[in-house]
Amino acid sequence: MTRTYDLVHRTTYTYGGPVTDSYGRTTMTPRDLPGQAVLAATVEVDPTPADTSTHIDYYGNRTTYYGVTRAHTRLVVTARSTIEVSRVAASLDSLPAVTWEDTARSVETGDSAAAVSPDVLVALRELVLPSTHAVPGDEVRAWAAPSFTPDRPLGELLVDLAHRIRTELAYRSGSTTVSTTQAQLLAQGAGVCQDFAHLMIAALRAHGLPARYVSGHIETRPPAGREKLRGADASHAWVSAWVPGAGWVDIDPTNDQFVDDRYVVLGWGRDYQDVPPLRGVIFTEGSGSRLSVAVDLVPAGSEPFA
Repeated sequence: MTRTYDLVHRTTYTYGGPVTDSYGRTTMTPRDLPGQAVLAATVEVDPTPADTSTHIDYYGNRTTYYGVTRAHTRLVVTARSTIEVSRVAASLDSLPAVTWEDTARSVETGDSAAAVSPDVLVALRELVLPSTHAVPGDEVRAWAAPSFTPDRPLGELLVDLAHRIRTELAYRSGSTTVSTTQAQLLAQGAGVCQDFAHLMIAALRAHGLPARYVSGHIETRPPAGREKLRGADASHAWVSAWVPGAGWVDIDPTNDQFVDDRYVVLGWGRDYQDVPPLRGVIFTEGSGSRLSVAVDLVPAGSEPFA
């Protein structure tokens, strides 16, 4: 079955004084992937930029650059996309019964169990290293230890980690910032999807398992009778783990499930720092700003916000 979605992702900055120049880069356009096809995509910037261009970054994500060079006190960046999604969620029954130890060993040594090219092996090893927002420290190792039992199949491990995050930590909007560490998250016991993804990534990397951070969205309005998913009102984040024989397997610890056709992938990287929806710099003598983000991912033909 294929689902067709209309996606609107709008970011609005309101400044305390005139901004003379604003330069930014977005990662707000979905990727073309197996199980996900982008039918149409635009990025609109108001005020109209003097310069704009598109770019494919190191990880293959589609980014848009803009430069606004006339004075403004409000900046609005709106990404509109239409996407067909036919992704089938992974399941424990469908995943190879490879253990987490064998997986880590194959990535470390590059033996035949990895069954990948040298270039792919280098990329996998990069995603075992610590990154800015996913650091496998002592607190992470201690928290993760009960899940990493000897000879446990990797698929079973992924399910257990996601379930523990969903049940042991509270989802609380505004309880963290982009700089919150895994140690701080575990100490306070609450966070948001970004924090949960970073925790699971750090736990996997601490044991030599490649994992990447995925930025995207989930359906805002669920079908009748289905519960609305956590994180559906803004950008969402989840984890992609490499499983020998299955490739990259996406799982959402915030909602304790494998990723299915209700999700749209924008991009991926080592952690949030590689794929923020929008980053940039402004020039102003004013102080203070206000940010608002609105996201709607709805079945095509529905009425998203304007």
